[in-house]
Amino acid sequence: MRIGIVAPSTPILPDDAEAVRAIAAIGYPGVDLIFDEQCFAVHGHFAGEDGHRFAALVEMANRPDIDAIWFARGGYGACRIAEEAVAAMTPAARGKAFLGYSDQGNLLAALYREGFDHVAHGPMVADIRRDGGDAAVTRALDWLVARDPAACEGGLAHGARHAAFNLMTLSMLLGTPLEPDLSGHVLLVEEVSEYLYAFDRAFFHVTSHLAPRGLAGLRLGRVSDIPENDRPFGIEAEEIARYWCARTGIAWLGRADIGHDAANKVVPFGLHRAG
Repeated sequence: MRIGIVAPSTPILPDDAEAVRAIAAIGYPGVDLIFDEQCFAVHGHFAGEDGHRFAALVEMANRPDIDAIWFARGGYGACRIAEEAVAAMTPAARGKAFLGYSDQGNLLAALYREGFDHVAHGPMVADIRRDGGDAAVTRALDWLVARDPAACEGGLAHGARHAAFNLMTLSMLLGTPLEPDLSGHVLLVEEVSEYLYAFDRAFFHVTSHLAPRGLAGLRLGRVSDIPENDRPFGIEAEEIARYWCARTGIAWLGRADIGHDAANKVVPFGLHRAG
């Protein structure tokens, strides 16, 4: 199996690639990780200018000798190329799995919108930098290579449709050409490094927008590294989620095992079949 790795947003370091290759060599010695050199490019904030990131993603996705696409890192930048990149993908890309989270939610959304069948929220290469990053990388490979159900979020309901996003990323893409049809889906969301008032505002937008579209329910992942405001917001993250679900009529389905951390579990988009 050959897994192609690209960075549609921000770059990684060569040391990240070497550390991940070492883990793959132990657990999956028959798997070849193909890092596009674009992963290490730097153009201001981005892993190369827009055209460079676009070309690397499309070329890797369309290569017939590549079996899956693993996103290197989040940050910001995927929304600048996602719509055009997915439109440029050929039938060869549709059989591949695509795995990532955070800013790559823009690409996951666009791919899912266009009917790609193997799209999933889950760990990326850059997670090797986190405490427990070895486990995150192994979990990603377990899903990409073997579709191991143990790599997936444990509360996914058999026969239900699911999707998972970073809350702020989802809020920003709703109402744009990247927005997928989430009617009938259980939505899992997580957040990191946002003030609680911003978290509340994003929940207002997401729930108000998706409730009329028939969202089946919502689960909240981990909300971490919350900055301190100049005054206490007075409501914690779960209370905020419950409030907006109740106000908009979305079923509150509890907590979820996803987040911006090494424990982040895989959530395949679409219909879940246990086992």
